[in-house]
Amino acid sequence: MTSPLFSPADILVLNGPNLNLLGQREPHLYGTETLDDINTRLKAQAEASGKTIAFFQSNHEGDLIDAIHQARQTTHGLIINPGGYSHTSVALRDALAAYPQPIIEVHLSNIHKREGFRHHSYISAVATGVICGLGSTGYSLALDYLLANI
Repeated sequence: MTSPLFSPADILVLNGPNLNLLGQREPHLYGTETLDDINTRLKAQAEASGKTIAFFQSNHEGDLIDAIHQARQTTHGLIINPGGYSHTSVALRDALAAYPQPIIEVHLSNIHKREGFRHHSYISAVATGVICGLGSTGYSLALDYLLANI
C-alpha cells in the first residue's frame, strides 16, 4: 500500500500543474498571492467553522488521480483547480466522476475570456459547481459552499 498523499480531513483542496508558481507566474492573470497564502487563509476559514482541511498540489496527472482516489475514503468535499488539465485530462475527469461527495472546480482567471482551447473543461461536467474569474476569492467561495453543505 502506498503512503497517504495528505492527512485525512473534512475537505481537500487539490491544485494541479503550475499552481505552485502562483505569485510568480503571470501575476497579471493569476494575482500576486502564493499558493501558501491561499492555503493559510483557507485553513483559518475552515477551522473557524470547526472543519479540517488538507491541501495537495502536483504537476503530475497520476499524483492528482491518486489524491482523488484517497479522498474518496477520507474527505466529505473537494475543491479542485485542475490548471491546464481542465482542458486535456479525461483521466482526471473520470477519477472525479467516482468521487461521491461535492466537488467545486475553481479557476483564478475567467477561462471563457481566454484562448479558445481553455473554454472547455472536462472537469465541469462532473463538478457540483464551477467558480472562475474571481481570483483567489474563488477558493474562499468554494469553501463557503462546502462548509454549508457537508
